[in-house]
Amino acid sequence: MLKSWYKEMAVYQVWPRSFCDGDGDGIGDLKGVLSKLDYIKSIGVDAIWFSPLYKSPQKDYGYDIADYKSIQPEYGTLEEFKEVLDGAHKRGLKVIMDLVVNHTSDQHEWFKKSIEEPDSQYHDYYYWRKGKGKRRPNNWMSTFAGPAWEYNEKLDEYYLHLFAIEQPDLNMDNPKVREEVKDIMKFWLDMGVDGFREDVITFISKKEGLPSSPYWFPVATGIEKYMHGPHLDEYLMEFKRDVYDHYDCFTVGEAPMMTTKNALKHITEGENQQLNTMFHFEHMAADCLFYSWFKTSFNLKKLKKVFSRWQNELYGKAWNALYIENHDQPRIINRYGSVEYRVESAKMLATMYICQSGTPFIYQGQEIGMTNPTFESIDEFTDVSTVNNYGVAKSIMGADKALKLANYASRDNARTPVQWSAEKNAGFTTADKPWFKLNDNYKEVNVEAAEKDPDSVLNYYRKLLKFRKENEIVIYGSYKEHFKKSKELYVYEREYEGKKLLVINSFTDKEVQFVAPKGFDLTKGNLVLSNYNYPAVTSNGFKTKPYETRVYLFD
Repeated sequence: MLKSWYKEMAVYQVWPRSFCDGDGDGIGDLKGVLSKLDYIKSIGVDAIWFSPLYKSPQKDYGYDIADYKSIQPEYGTLEEFKEVLDGAHKRGLKVIMDLVVNHTSDQHEWFKKSIEEPDSQYHDYYYWRKGKGKRRPNNWMSTFAGPAWEYNEKLDEYYLHLFAIEQPDLNMDNPKVREEVKDIMKFWLDMGVDGFREDVITFISKKEGLPSSPYWFPVATGIEKYMHGPHLDEYLMEFKRDVYDHYDCFTVGEAPMMTTKNALKHITEGENQQLNTMFHFEHMAADCLFYSWFKTSFNLKKLKKVFSRWQNELYGKAWNALYIENHDQPRIINRYGSVEYRVESAKMLATMYICQSGTPFIYQGQEIGMTNPTFESIDEFTDVSTVNNYGVAKSIMGADKALKLANYASRDNARTPVQWSAEKNAGFTTADKPWFKLNDNYKEVNVEAAEKDPDSVLNYYRKLLKFRKENEIVIYGSYKEHFKKSKELYVYEREYEGKKLLVINSFTDKEVQFVAPKGFDLTKGNLVLSNYNYPAVTSNGFKTKPYETRVYLFD
């Protein structure tokens, strides 16, 4: 197992619009981030990943970029970003930027010129195609619902957008586009940024000729034509060879529909490695089919199978990226835990994933156990994909059920302002009103209250991350799952240099009889982490409490 700084770090994700408002306009910004750097450091993380800070019309809240080399004015200036970068580095925190190069905003100068100057080089920066009579160039669907082609009357042509209409796809087959991308990477790396999270990076190469798909899906028809396209490996290796190899930086790709087999093509360590690690979505489908809008009952066996596959098949070959929340997912307590047992299940879920092999990512608010809010109307949502998906769901199941589903599945669940205190607007802003609704529970669930409570979710995260940092077994140890058939318990062991770790997680509020697996004697282990207070262990088994977690270390 090769050792590296990025394997030993933990990362805190900031979605800037909802993190902290430093100038009183109701919108999170860089001044707010600067004021909270000590707090971020105190959690025990080693890096900050910023969701897009770039200039953007905010149709998809920054994932529609109008200028890759400037900061969104609502968030601040480039000088303020440099101040945050310096402040982070002084505290020993790395800074990771979001790199969104599958598409731009339709307000980017490249796209504007592709329309205004159809004979210029910029027209070929995007996928412009003539229609087939009155039909679109092919039958691909946007992942945000609706056709993936938008008609432009001036040019009598369509452009491809795999996401929102305002997010035209870049033509990465054009070598000039790849040079632009490399220039963007160097701009930020030369400034001192420590790496990139690469948005839907496995979509950047489309099948030649952009053929229609023989398959139909409610969304993403055609995905097999642009997911892991014919030149993906070539382009990723080009970026690594021409840019990343010249910097000590970290790269994590985001890859919908990713499998271990495909991930290993990109992240297997060695001379052909293209990225350091990869975000996949498989473990976020334990309560749905593919993604949260296709809701099913939570299935622990499904979750365990995914985690174990990624742990076992990557170990010794490649590195895992670990997460249970981000800006694209509803809050995990509402999905895999329990609002009734919010504190207990938040701690259990943290233990469950952070004690595995990989670099853990923690999303803002996750560390205090934030939950989904309640939306009374579709008009309260701001996320473009939610509005589009609600429209599709409404046509199938009616408005009431569609709204209920949106409350469960929407990305907006994770985008309510961070709850800093019980004061007005949860301490997020001094403005009369924040840009987006607050969760009603902010008076009970907030950072200030968590700081004062030694048994809070926040202080548990601190203890957990400290344990990880001080025990290489958590970072580099092997993994073995026990009781695979259990529908209530997720139990696994880690082993490294003569030490063993036993991690026990209950996913139910019911009592479950647990007996240690063969080879373990709990009376001889050191109980290093738990979400309940215990007397000394006198037997090799116990009945679990609701959403209980225990971690035993054996020397």
